[in-house]
Amino acid sequence: MDERIASALMVHGGGGGGWEWNVWKAVFEAGHLRVAAPDLQASPEGLAATGFDDYAAQVRAALDALPRPRALVGASLGGLLAMACADGADALVLVNPLPPSPWHAQLPGRDWPDVVPWQRDARLTGTQRALPDADEATALFAFRHWRDESGRAMREACGGIEVEPPACRVLCIASMVDDDVPPRLTAALASAWEASLLRATAVSHVGPLLGRNAAECAAQALAWLSAR
Repeated sequence: MDERIASALMVHGGGGGGWEWNVWKAVFEAGHLRVAAPDLQASPEGLAATGFDDYAAQVRAALDALPRPRALVGASLGGLLAMACADGADALVLVNPLPPSPWHAQLPGRDWPDVVPWQRDARLTGTQRALPDADEATALFAFRHWRDESGRAMREACGGIEVEPPACRVLCIASMVDDDVPPRLTAALASAWEASLLRATAVSHVGPLLGRNAAECAAQALAWLSAR
């Protein structure tokens, strides 16, 4: 579409929540976009039984509620969910996204329990190590807001989700340093899909959202969305 993007749905990563997008939401709303950043919910059967498709259905429903032209913005697990739901979007912004098949095979290997205890086992020192580019207040806020995650959803996501290259335009954002999704994977995905690639100054997986330069990164993404 040639019309200006009117709204954006922001999808958080595993163990996080809509709060991860607080800085981005403020930047986008200052640019006169309507923004939704919901928390993904466990299925009625419980967190351990929650699958990738359960989350994808929530993303589709939230996206359908927004006016077009609309952007779908996702980080990490949320990035892969955004890819799976891209047919309902007019632009896609992927921040250190979990890659789809076949790039998933190059992710660092990891075992996922039925419930990943990111909230239960959270420690402030661990959060600070994970967010070396965040200020103390942001690290403390994140530490208090991590949530446990569905191991099933993470296993399915990391096991290889097949998606079609989006028909809409795509911006991929990669941190300079990311131990969870190596920047080279995001760059390879962008190249294969002929997407735009932004190399953020962040030095952590969620640095583009929670780091000291999060507002700058959000402004760059908004400028890309606003380009005709």
